[in-house]
Amino acid sequence: MTGNERGTWGYLIAWQFRPKEGSERRFEAAYGPNGVWAKFFMRGEGYVATELSRDLQHPRRYLTLDFWTSKEAYEGFCSEHMAQYKEIDAQCEELTEQETELGRFERLAS
Repeated sequence: MTGNERGTWGYLIAWQFRPKEGSERRFEAAYGPNGVWAKFFMRGEGYVATELSRDLQHPRRYLTLDFWTSKEAYEGFCSEHMAQYKEIDAQCEELTEQETELGRFERLAS
């Protein structure tokens, strides 16, 4: 995320994933900042960025962070595009053995 984008988000969805062994590179391509999910979200008004991180102690453990301007922007996009969301989710399901939503977070004003 660039410095300019960092200041624009107000809502964050955090996920933890464990890709299937041997699928790590394909997983990274699909879930990274230029992957199929990020490209899908880019169509939404209020989408800011996606970040993908890998755990250094457990290399098959990943976190994705999806940044949106607001909860309403995210929920509006998802409800409007739910059919395509489910299609992408089904396609990417073959890459993972575990997927856990860690939470949805609101940015606090400083």
